[in-house]
Amino acid sequence: MFISYSTKFPYCFRLNLCVRKTVNGLHNVIALRFFKNGPGLQSFSNPTSQGLPKKKEVFGKKGPISYKTLLVTAGLSGSLLAFMLYVRKEKEAAIQLERNRALGKAAISGKFNLVDHNGVKKSSDDFLGQWLLVYFGFTHCPDICPDEIEKLVKVVDNLDQMKGVPKVQPLFITVDPDRDSIQSVEKYVKEFSPKLIGLTGNKEQIAEACKNFRVYFSAGPRDQDDDYIVDHTIIVYLINPDGEFVDYYGQNKTSENISAGILLNMSKFDQSKHSFWK
Repeated sequence: MFISYSTKFPYCFRLNLCVRKTVNGLHNVIALRFFKNGPGLQSFSNPTSQGLPKKKEVFGKKGPISYKTLLVTAGLSGSLLAFMLYVRKEKEAAIQLERNRALGKAAISGKFNLVDHNGVKKSSDDFLGQWLLVYFGFTHCPDICPDEIEKLVKVVDNLDQMKGVPKVQPLFITVDPDRDSIQSVEKYVKEFSPKLIGLTGNKEQIAEACKNFRVYFSAGPRDQDDDYIVDHTIIVYLINPDGEFVDYYGQNKTSENISAGILLNMSKFDQSKHSFWK
């Protein structure tokens, strides 16, 4: 007596079956799209990796610091150190330049207007562009002056033998104008070197030259033969090509000491001419 649902309502049964198939088909389509475009089954099997960013792989590096990085760092460090040393050198040259200017212009002007041993008028301006070694003495000096002039000539000869070193002109200026005439000075300087230039003048000219070099001189008492000794400063002065006093050398300095001092001052002078701190 029992009649099945499919027998009594065949239309409804077929409609229900069609709906189920349609729903199952939609489920399958959604599932396929999900697994195709989504993380897939693997992400569900390893849930801890889902959503984490992948670690970027850097190829060509074996460690945090490469040889290229070290070379670049070393190059930059070396360039910075070289620049710092250059700036320091330029600053020292600028400071030395200012000292030389103050010393040369304020204390010792190095100016003179005299006559050389050939009877030609010579002033300090005539020697601009040259390095000068200037010594004050007198032709009747028994021992000190000859020794100092010989040392001065030796210095000039040593420097002349060095390649690339500017010429140095030696000058002898008398502090005894009463006895040191042009002829006396000419005979005196020729005994030492043809490079040596002797300078003389009247009392006023000699006094002015000594004042400009801060040279002390004083004639002593005369003996029965009317001879006398002149007490004076025993110093060799170094004048640069700009006509400025830059250094001096006392009696205790050897020719080697003086030569080294001159070379050092020449180097400083060249540096000052190429310094951007001027």
